Amino acid sequence: MLVVSSTVSSPVSEPSSFDDRLARRNAVLLATATALAGANATVIFATAAIVGSVLAPDKGLATLPISIFVVGMAAGTLPVGWIAKKFGRRAAFLTGALAGIITGLLACFAVVHGQFSLLCLATFFGGFYQAAAQSYRFAAADSASAAFKPKAISWVLAGGIFAGVIGPQLVTHTMELWQPYLFAATYLFQAAIAALSIFVLVLVKAPPPLAADALETRPLGEIARQPKFIAAVICGIVSYGLMNFIMTSAPLAMKLCGHAVTDSNLAVEFHVIAMYAPSFFTGALIARFGAVKIILAGMALIVAAAIAGHLGTTVSHFWAGMILVGLGWNFGFIGASALVTETHRASERTKVQSFNDFLVFGTMVVGSFSSGRILVDFGWDMVNMIVFPLVFIGIVALFSVKRFETRRMA
Repeated sequence: MLVVSSTVSSPVSEPSSFDDRLARRNAVLLATATALAGANATVIFATAAIVGSVLAPDKGLATLPISIFVVGMAAGTLPVGWIAKKFGRRAAFLTGALAGIITGLLACFAVVHGQFSLLCLATFFGGFYQAAAQSYRFAAADSASAAFKPKAISWVLAGGIFAGVIGPQLVTHTMELWQPYLFAATYLFQAAIAALSIFVLVLVKAPPPLAADALETRPLGEIARQPKFIAAVICGIVSYGLMNFIMTSAPLAMKLCGHAVTDSNLAVEFHVIAMYAPSFFTGALIARFGAVKIILAGMALIVAAAIAGHLGTTVSHFWAGMILVGLGWNFGFIGASALVTETHRASERTKVQSFNDFLVFGTMVVGSFSSGRILVDFGWDMVNMIVFPLVFIGIVALFSVKRFETRRMA
């Protein structure tokens, strides 16, 4: 059985490159980039299912563009990791931003010409952009000390608060500018926001890529067998997967319940703000109480969101559920990300982090593809019911880590 503490930290093998001032500077820049990338993703979540319900040959495929978005995230994680390892973090970031520009342009063309397949291709590129954006949180922690790592991660994700405002408001104020093509102008603005992020990303001073043979590194399989890594992946899958599962279905569910598009836009706005607002203090909470306890709090909030969904289908019920699942995602996902950084050395960071994201987003594909069909065939109640067994699995994984560490210290 592997001993986590002896394999994670080694003063002989690790470089002494901690620079919290650089980490703080990068965290602010990457928080800004997160706001712009998050707005790009929010546009997709607020519009793609609605556009899909018009363009898709089958109503059950309405959420397919969002599912393809998740496929793009999963497919992009390993290439983004490879680019970062080979050419540096900045090159990976800029590649992602370019994919974001392509997203908006293709989506606009798809709406104007009524091509559902092209809309799906656009959201695939949007997913690739988000795969690059997801690595922002790890990049901010590259040069941070152990004490500042969780704070750096949470600072970056705090930028998503502005995404929660920019994205939905962009949809609300541009969706009817290009008549009669609903959301066509929105997608052009989406491309412009991705272009703007390039000017922010070029200012990031990421540490140079570390050669795999420059320091002692372990096989990926050895790292992945650590109980702490396994628990981090499972909790990342549960927290991000359930958030995506509910958020994918909610705008369409609100439409099916007779609620206005402006109400669903507000639901997405409240949800995204709830996802990122706690990030100002989540890192400090992790530093004080530990990642495991914060993840457990996140799981409890996700369960509360499912309960709200069961209690009714008024606008208030949808808003409450979307806010709660957003808060749960914040604690669960940031906690899981912090846990991942405890399982690898600096020379192993890109391969371990990209592998973690590949597992998280790859598993999310299943839930995202099934959410639209489950909603149409079984209703909103079933969407919420699925939350309970998956949260239970995450809790079991966390307690397994606690038991392992207690046994190791005995």
